[in-house]
Amino acid sequence: MYSEARKMHLIEDLLKVKNEAVLIQIESIVKKAADNHEASRSSAHDFAGLWSKEDAEAIEKAIEEGCEQIHPDDWK
Repeated sequence: MYSEARKMHLIEDLLKVKNEAVLIQIESIVKKAADNHEASRSSAHDFAGLWSKEDAEAIEKAIEEGCEQIHPDDWK
């Protein structure tokens, strides 16, 4: 079954729930899942300090030599 169809079935089942305790448990599970998803997202700050000074210099040199070249004929 596709994810969207599974979600629709869950929503249909959720609409039938009358027990407040069950609703609280479901809310808790959904919130926990959302919090875990947010916590697992990577940030650029996660990578700070991973390169040595020599690695950073080599990468910067490669970028300068390979990427930062302007060819005047390309603009004609």
